[in-house]
Amino acid sequence: MTTDTEEPTLTVDELAARAGVTVRTVRFYSTKGLLPPPVIGPRRVGHYGQDHLARLALIEELQHQGMTLAAIERYLQQLPPDLSAHDLAIHRAVVASWAPDAAEEVPRDELERRAGRPLGAEDLDRLAAMNVITPTGDTFRVDPGLLRLGVQLLDVPIAPETILAARNVLLEHSRAAAHELSGLFREEVAERDSVAAVRSLSAHMQPLVVQALLTAFQRSLKEELREWLKES
Repeated sequence: MTTDTEEPTLTVDELAARAGVTVRTVRFYSTKGLLPPPVIGPRRVGHYGQDHLARLALIEELQHQGMTLAAIERYLQQLPPDLSAHDLAIHRAVVASWAPDAAEEVPRDELERRAGRPLGAEDLDRLAAMNVITPTGDTFRVDPGLLRLGVQLLDVPIAPETILAARNVLLEHSRAAAHELSGLFREEVAERDSVAAVRSLSAHMQPLVVQALLTAFQRSLKEELREWLKES
């Protein structure tokens, strides 16, 4: 089955497998209103699109950050209702930048299952060049936070060296922004000077800061592209 844009849709089992969660988890998120309902096809079978997959990935990332389901629900309610799978992926990528470094070692079949597609030798070389995976004999050490983005970049006609250079630029400026923000937050809790105060402030500010960074970056990038097109 395909959507109006001819993109293949997924059954609940396929959605769960692609997202790396259980069917029970998908149904649970759906009953909580965190996932929109599927399109009901023939024989009353529900079909999910790429936006469901992207939203599920975002939910899992927010939960990985330690946010409660209530906080995740508030976060999702703040997002525009018509966000595409691409837009949701951007939100997830920004949120994932708050996560500590974490890597897993998986066999090739599990890597391909998580990627949602077969991976040829050239694909593996490109992912390795982007530091998304590291071959370790018969297995691969993979950064879960970067895998989905890396797989999407496989279809973009851009050299891995350029991608790495862009990543370094983003890391440099994001660290500078994080340093400045942490200084502001440190001043805010200086008088209270307690672990509980820091954690409370972080829990409240983290989703707001993510939203602010995403909005500011998107607007700045659009302005840069406009200027670039004028000069072309």
